[in-house]
Amino acid sequence: MASEDGRRAIPDAAVARLPVYHRCLLDLETEGRVTVSSEQLAEMAGVNAAKVRKDLSHFGSYGTRGVGYDVTQLIIDLRRELGLTHNWRCVIVGAGNLGSALASFAGFRERGFEVVGVVDVDPQRIGRQIGGLVVGHEDELASIVAERDVAIGVIAVPPAAAQEATDRLVECGVRSILNFAPTVLDASDEVQIRNVDLAIELQILAFHEGRRSDDRPADAPSPA
Repeated sequence: MASEDGRRAIPDAAVARLPVYHRCLLDLETEGRVTVSSEQLAEMAGVNAAKVRKDLSHFGSYGTRGVGYDVTQLIIDLRRELGLTHNWRCVIVGAGNLGSALASFAGFRERGFEVVGVVDVDPQRIGRQIGGLVVGHEDELASIVAERDVAIGVIAVPPAAAQEATDRLVECGVRSILNFAPTVLDASDEVQIRNVDLAIELQILAFHEGRRSDDRPADAPSPA
């Protein structure tokens, strides 16, 4: 089935796995590997080989029987599919501990993303230099988005301020938002929001740890 723009639709679950494959392939390229089988890529990505083959087939990558996939070509294909053939410019709303860490993270540029602005409302943070950028006032958001051609907004503010930050980003024309605030945001259907809730991820890990504890024999020693 094709999407409205004529491109072949890819299931969301498969899209979520493509960046994982891309990261694995970059590691293989660094090691000097020329080809990789679906079984090898599946082991690295933590999925099964049939799922790898199906995911990659969505955009025409089928590999060669007995040889596998060409690592370099598959990286090119994934970069094209993920929209990483050029840099995507991002602005961070919130210059606290998390926002500062994100602005200073060099790995974004290596993966095709460039942080071009950081804004906040706290006078003690405005004017500070973070990751080579000077923190501006949130009132400067519209000019940063327009002048730097920002495509993605990153929200790193407390939950109570997250909706207002979202509204301001949308008003500036930003339609892709990565939200680190542990709260549900309200936006129109044309705005794509991805939520990263670290507390939820920790709770999921705690759930699995609890299950392991329940399965442990009563006389088994507790983990150190």
